[in-house]
Amino acid sequence: MSRSVRKFLWENGLGLAFLTLFVLAVIGQAFAGHADFNNQLAADDLQQVTLGEYMTSSDFAVDVMENWQSEYLQFFLYVFLTVWLVQRGSPESKNPDKVGVESDEEQRVGRHADSASPRWAAAGGLRLKLYASSLGYVMGAVFVLSWLAQSITGVAAYNEEQLRQLQAPMSWPEYILSADFWSRTLQNWQSEFLAIASMAILSIYLRQRGSPESKPVGAAHTSTGVAG
Repeated sequence: MSRSVRKFLWENGLGLAFLTLFVLAVIGQAFAGHADFNNQLAADDLQQVTLGEYMTSSDFAVDVMENWQSEYLQFFLYVFLTVWLVQRGSPESKNPDKVGVESDEEQRVGRHADSASPRWAAAGGLRLKLYASSLGYVMGAVFVLSWLAQSITGVAAYNEEQLRQLQAPMSWPEYILSADFWSRTLQNWQSEFLAIASMAILSIYLRQRGSPESKPVGAAHTSTGVAG
């Protein structure tokens, strides 16, 4: 392995590790979901499907999309809410005296940008306005697209089940107002909101030495916005 490859792997280890875990989790979900889906078909005396057929089905797609949309909703809300809301003592929060979008000097934008700043940070007008909130906008866009994908694949999966039971299918507008859709959606949202609240509150009092998600082990419980 060349030095440049080793350097790339070292400098991008966190992202690569989680992308690898993501791929492995999707593969595991595909095999487990395929087995469970075929068990349901067998119980209804219907022909079973191959793994490839299952992975291209609406049943698999809706299970994937409902998780994606909840995750990106979590990040979208977290990115924007942490601009204005604080949690005293949490490393997940900014200092209470820095609530808001902060000054141009603090953010190093416009005439305060330096040679290492992104080009759009030094620009003015619409480009700077877009770039200054680009992370939140992208998270929000992915949430909306994955929510839309969940609703489309969800109604297809729901109608397949309805037809297997010789019941009338639903239209897309009917489905997004249905209990099935909101049950799927809200059970994911509540878990994401609880996870964020737990991290923000528990990190006030608990530590993980060496992690940027934790305060230094010896930091006071009241220390806010500091990382270890």
